[in-house]
Amino acid sequence: MEAIYDQAEVLAQVYTEVQKRFKQFVDLAHGWEHISRVYQTALYLAEREGADSFVVGMAALMHDLGHTIAADEAESKRHHVDHSLTLASEIMQAHAIPDNQQKAILHAILAHSFSRGIKAETVEAYVVQDADRLDALGALGIMRWAVTGAQLATAEAQPYEPEDPFGEHHTLDDRRYMLDHFFSKLLRIGETMKTETGRQLAQSRTEFMRLYLHEFKQELELTR
Repeated sequence: MEAIYDQAEVLAQVYTEVQKRFKQFVDLAHGWEHISRVYQTALYLAEREGADSFVVGMAALMHDLGHTIAADEAESKRHHVDHSLTLASEIMQAHAIPDNQQKAILHAILAHSFSRGIKAETVEAYVVQDADRLDALGALGIMRWAVTGAQLATAEAQPYEPEDPFGEHHTLDDRRYMLDHFFSKLLRIGETMKTETGRQLAQSRTEFMRLYLHEFKQELELTR
């Protein structure tokens, strides 16, 4: 028989623990503010989609823990989500989370990653994945895009391709041209939403991003 425990209390304790870990980590795009937004959005989606709010909340809080590992401590070839799984397992074991819930939480953490391409198989994983991707859209998404572009910029990087800013004629390369990221990924994220609520939110946020690009184009045309 599994031990009875207070899920709300565990979630509150993990919330505080994760927050402390991220306060030591500086990343304006993947820091605590991102975690907090994904957590709140995930709980919002969970309520509307009938998902287990404890599994969703735990996975949302811990989905990016791997980012808190210093670069010189992390294994260079290991994906950040794998570090997240390791750290999440340690936290859950410390709180004596039942095995079946640990498995569900770890799956949601693993499936959230866009780059890993792991298929989400539960409604909780759908919710966490949608919540994380929604944070890449809309006004918040534009802010995170700009911050990430600046952080990853190399000597060859440019805000956009000078002769073809909106990616109509060149091969998209968002590592070199920041604006290309809208066309290679951001404007397509809405198509990956797994929940109905997520799809509705993604649609309005994507429309805002298109409005931003329209304004960007109008302003740029004045200088050409």
